[in-house]
Order: sequence, then C-alpha cells, then structure tokens
Amino acid sequence: MARRAEPPDGGWGWMVVLAAFFQSALVFGVLRSFGVFFVEFVAAFEEQAARVSWITSIGIAVQQFGSPVGSALSTKFGPRPVVMAGAILASLGMLLASFATSLTHLYLSIGLLSGCGWALTFTPTLACLSRYFSRRRSLAMGLALTGVGLSSFAFAPLFQWLLSHYGWRGALLLVSAFSLHLVACGALLRPLSLTEDSAMGGPGAQLAFLLCHGPFLRYTVALTLINTGYFIPYVHLVAHLQDLGWDPLPAAFLLSVTAISDLTGRVVSGWLGDAVPWPVARLLTLWTALTGVSLALFPVAQAPTALVTLAVAYGFTSGALTPVAFSVLPDLVGNGRIYCGLGLVQMVESIGGLLGAPLSGYLRDVTGNYTASFVVAGAFLLAGSGVLITLPHFCSSSTSKSQDLVIEALDTKIPLPKEGLGED
Repeated sequence: MARRAEPPDGGWGWMVVLAAFFQSALVFGVLRSFGVFFVEFVAAFEEQAARVSWITSIGIAVQQFGSPVGSALSTKFGPRPVVMAGAILASLGMLLASFATSLTHLYLSIGLLSGCGWALTFTPTLACLSRYFSRRRSLAMGLALTGVGLSSFAFAPLFQWLLSHYGWRGALLLVSAFSLHLVACGALLRPLSLTEDSAMGGPGAQLAFLLCHGPFLRYTVALTLINTGYFIPYVHLVAHLQDLGWDPLPAAFLLSVTAISDLTGRVVSGWLGDAVPWPVARLLTLWTALTGVSLALFPVAQAPTALVTLAVAYGFTSGALTPVAFSVLPDLVGNGRIYCGLGLVQMVESIGGLLGAPLSGYLRDVTGNYTASFVVAGAFLLAGSGVLITLPHFCSSSTSKSQDLVIEALDTKIPLPKEGLGED
C-alpha cells in the first residue's frame, strides 16, 4: 500500500465512519440495552439480583481492560482481521449463552468471551477512524458515536419483543446473529499507511514513549477523573427522582430526555470541534466543566422544570465531550501511536468507571440521600477539567498548535525505536 503524507480527511474514511457507527451500536448499544434480560435471568436461575448484575459488569471490565491487546494486535496486523476476529468472539459468546444452565456459564460466555470480542472491536475501530481524519476528525467521531444512543432507543424495545416471542434463549440466539454483523464492520476498515508510521517503531517502542510522555499521562489522568463521575446520572438519577417523590415512569422518561440531548450534543460538538479556531483540548475542557457544574447542581434543583433543564444540560454537555475527548489524543501522540495510545487510555480510565457507581452508592448509604453523590461526581469532572488545562498549547489561539504537538511527539520518539524495533 502506498504511504500517504497525511490523513485523507474523507474518501474511504466515510465508510470507516459508517463501520464505526454500526460497531458502536452493536457493542455499547447492546450493553446499554442488556438490562432487559435482567429480570429473565433472575427468574430463570433463581439468583439474587446482585449476582446477575455481574454479567454485564464483567463484560464491560473485560472490554476496557482488554483494549491494549486489541490495540497491539492492530498495530501488528492491522485493524481489519482483529475486528473481524473480535466479532466472531462476541457472537460466539452470545450463542453459547443461549445454552447456559447457570450464572457461571453466563459469566464465561457473555462476560468473558463476548467481552474479549468487544475489546478487539471497539478501540481498533475508533483508532482506525482517527487515522483517516485530521481537520474533520471531531465531526467524524461525533457521527460515529451517535450509534450508541440511537441503538439504545431501538434495542431496548426490540429485545423486549424478542423475549416475549422467543424467550431469553431464543432472544440471545438472535442477539448473536446481530453481533455477527460486526464482521462486516471490520471488513470495511481498509488499512491506511501514513509516512510517520515508519518512524514510530513497534508496540514496545510506542508504549515506552507513551509512559514517558507527560501530556499523554496528564490526559489519561483527566479522562480517568471524568470517567469516575460521568455515568452517575445513568445509574442513580431515577432513584434520586423517586426520593423526591417522582413516579417511576416520569423518572425513567427524564432519563430518555437526557439520552436525546446526549445525541444532539455529540453531533453539535463534533461539528464545532472542527469549526472553531481553538485547540480541541480547550473545547473538551469547556464541556467537561459544564458537565461537572450540571451534576453538582442536581441536588439543589427541586422543581420539575429545574430538574428537566439540568437533565437536558447534562445530556448535551456529557454527549458533547465524548467526540472531542477521542479527537484530542491523535494531536497529543500522533496518528502513528493512536492504536497503542487509545488502548492504554481505555484500560486506565476504566478504573474510574468501575469505582464511580459504587462510591456514589456508598455516599447514598452513609448520608441517606444523593446530595453528596452528585456533588462528588461533579467535583471529579471539574478536577478533570483542571488537569486538561495543563495540556501543551492550551492557551494558543490557533488549531495549528495541534500540529506542533504532533511534531514535538515525532521529535521526542527518535531515541526509542531502536530498542522497540529490536524487541519486535
């Protein structure tokens, strides 16, 4: 394959966006909607709800902690075979789950096997997408990640319909068939070779660079702090509203309003990230700070109008920070290191995601309400925005500074490839 001097910013890249859209839908859309199976599993296996909850928790943990493996394999073999192999694993896990006779079988099939498949699909796909775009990267990310929200609306009622007509075993067989479409998504990931790739070295050299690169480490810390508070409303907002006297149905509807606002924020932020003449990190900091403020204000709001306004604000800003969060990384480390960098970030930030909800629940148990939970969640995001301010060229007035970051990264890597290439 002929090497390109820079990303094409279009062309086949839009097919990669399409693949990433369906991939995000078939991974996180399925995960978000899997709660429909929860009641069925509790009744079928006569187990406690806490034990059944571990099925998706294991799957998410394996997906995030296994991301560096998918990244390293993509660096070595390219994203196409890695994603297609992950698709087969994800589908096979759901297929085997339909024959489960105990929760342990579901832990191993959905949690471990499908989780490994998701680890091989999500990060390599987004990394491949980043390599195809430079000026339009934020917009491409925003469009690709809307698949998560749209599929959440579609899959929940669809899975419920499948359960009512085919039972949970038949429904899992059909979810397995849906997951197999990830093979087609992987087939669309045409490898792209850039001139800077040859100077980056192998996975060993790239990992050594990233672990010594201050801006990357600060960016990783910031995303970990953001991830700690980011998901709290999706876990505890309905319970908080019920504590305020809301009926369950209106409370759940408010969460749907948040999801719609989230979709809008992703698209608007993706467009805005490419349109404004500022570094994308500044936009990410703005959305992060606004998300933190909206979270911290939830306990203050009591009137329905105020709560709806905050829910819309949280949904928009939290959705808006997602595409620009992924767009900042290539500017920090260069497109040649995006596979290794994104995998490492996903693994580390998963710590925040795993600790955030239990910490919020603990504060609820100690204080008797969710005031401290939302305030602390907002504080984590505000702390993350504070760390983002320390990124290089944050105060620059032109997006050309992002190119300077890449040039600095290329200059920094010169001593590293010898050892890394020797290891490979």
